Amino acid sequence: MDIVVKGRNVEVPEHYRQHVSEKLDRLERYDRKVIRYEVELFHERNRRQSKNCQRVEITGRGKGPAMRAEASAGDFYAALDAAVSKLENRMRRAHDRRKVHYGRRVPESVAEATAGGSDGGSGGTATAVMEAPTETGAVNGRAMSSAADTVSADGAIRLPSQRLDDGFEDMTVGDRGDSGDDHEPGRIVREKQHSSAPMTVDEALSEMELVGHDFYLFNDADAGKPSVVYRRKGFDYGVIRLG
Repeated sequence: MDIVVKGRNVEVPEHYRQHVSEKLDRLERYDRKVIRYEVELFHERNRRQSKNCQRVEITGRGKGPAMRAEASAGDFYAALDAAVSKLENRMRRAHDRRKVHYGRRVPESVAEATAGGSDGGSGGTATAVMEAPTETGAVNGRAMSSAADTVSADGAIRLPSQRLDDGFEDMTVGDRGDSGDDHEPGRIVREKQHSSAPMTVDEALSEMELVGHDFYLFNDADAGKPSVVYRRKGFDYGVIRLG
């Protein structure tokens, strides 16, 4: 398993790379298909959020769907611990979805749960609810994944090569123009597009769990149209499809 650690605007010391490897090794028990982890460190420089100035993003890649987690804290060690904990929880949930519940039966798939019609089905708990899109809530046809971008900030503007805590070195030059001081609300500030092969609802749910989003846009292989799975209260899921 390859582990790549890099700093977006910091120089990463060797002892931290070793610490990352030790933390990520324990995740192998949940998914042995992951062949590469990419860990990226950011030292943000917004004065107003100095308590969360260090951010760590982890992306796992392999034969299955990509998985991702990120966290911010006052130092890179705490941020790494939080990010690994998030990723471990997501991998555990995805792992449990594939397991046989209580050793007696296979978990009810979303397709099975939604195929029972409106008569309420059997006594089992449904894992998904089908809902028709409304005029105001319809999803457009672009293949766009859920955009749940978390932007964390740091405490102070530092000169180039100024030493940070725990042996890290700030490589940032000058101030950034996206500090948020002149941000105007109501604007579209980020747009993401991605290509995706058709997949089942169950596969979309697994990918949603691994990336940690509350909804996931995909091409439904069974329905042949763009669809969205999303998280509902009570550990249930929903599906929205274009009419």
